[in-house]
Amino acid sequence: MLGIYIHVPFCDGKCPYCDFYSLPLAGELKEPMLAGPDTQDVRLDYINQICVHLAQWGKVLGNPKASTLYFGGGTPGLLGAAGLSRLVQAAKENFDLAGAEITAELNPASAGAIDFDKLRWGGVNRLSIGLQSADPTELRLLGRRHTVLQAEQTVRRAQAAGFDNISLDLMLAIPGQTDESLARSVDFCARLDVQHISAYLLKIEEGTPFAACQNGLGLPDDDGQARRYLLACRLLEQAGYGQYEISNFSKPHRESRHNLNYWNMGDYLGLGPGAHSFFGQSLVCCAQKAGMPLAIGAKLPAGRAIRFYCPPDLAAFLGSAWPAELIEEEEDGEISPGSPQEYAMLRLRLASGLIEEEYRRRFGTPIPEKWQKAARRYEPHGLTRCSQQGFCFTKEGFLVSNRLTAEILF
Repeated sequence: MLGIYIHVPFCDGKCPYCDFYSLPLAGELKEPMLAGPDTQDVRLDYINQICVHLAQWGKVLGNPKASTLYFGGGTPGLLGAAGLSRLVQAAKENFDLAGAEITAELNPASAGAIDFDKLRWGGVNRLSIGLQSADPTELRLLGRRHTVLQAEQTVRRAQAAGFDNISLDLMLAIPGQTDESLARSVDFCARLDVQHISAYLLKIEEGTPFAACQNGLGLPDDDGQARRYLLACRLLEQAGYGQYEISNFSKPHRESRHNLNYWNMGDYLGLGPGAHSFFGQSLVCCAQKAGMPLAIGAKLPAGRAIRFYCPPDLAAFLGSAWPAELIEEEEDGEISPGSPQEYAMLRLRLASGLIEEEYRRRFGTPIPEKWQKAARRYEPHGLTRCSQQGFCFTKEGFLVSNRLTAEILF
């Protein structure tokens, strides 16, 4: 399965907790090379460059089938329905997208300008909307520029246009968040009858405004974060959203196919500044046979997987010829791309965990007994569930998943 991710690096204002690569349209983008009477809107330059990359990769990979296309950011909605539709069409011209899940992220603050009818007819069939909270105080603290009413209007307008696969983001352990305010946010999502909810703990990322003032934010301690997470899990499941991944919940059969591809270690192609890609053995071989004009691909030994990325630099992305800007990711000393360890790390993010039959099908061997034995040690503590079919983490185990994964696999 191949997924395509397109990173849209524009936003209408940087949130203080965000460390994704993005540039406000009214700020940093007004650089000499991008401004002036003879220069068109930088968004059009970006769209044109992505179309070039789609055509080149489609040619190199032999116009393969792609099961998902995902527009992330930043704020993809700032390209408008016309811009997103053009990119969908370019993707369809170079990849087989029959039956594909095609997702666009939207921000309620700027979604008022979106023509949802045009967006749906342009090929987008799934929306991911950045709600974060249905509490006005929490929204202000997070630096969000939308109101609760704008979020509701965005969902209602999308539904009226025929969108029936909508996801909302919720943030947990926001400073000042209470059990009651979290319950109201979950109820808000459930009343809107969306199909999917991503609920994740607020994480203070290095280099963000929140990192500079985190001591004064009044962040909950570890116990407080655990309480919010477990409460969210319980409330969401009571509302009919089953947990299928650490931070993701959905109604039956409405899981994010694009994200499941990541966690199943499927191939994915990332386009745009800051986007990452993973080519498994078969895709690397396909690209090499086609004479992939990519230095990192040319030096690969046969049968090796690779991860690479486009540097987070919009000016460089717009000014370079494909694919010179791509860089191979440095390997972790213990984990190589496509390895059993990497596969296990990704699968253990899922509620279903590491499954014997699937592991054996991929690697030709059973799950290592060393891993099985280590996982069983944590079962009496309520952190893992183990059986002959494999093992997984419980909700409590998800709270310490990084440590558990390291102790089980290494």
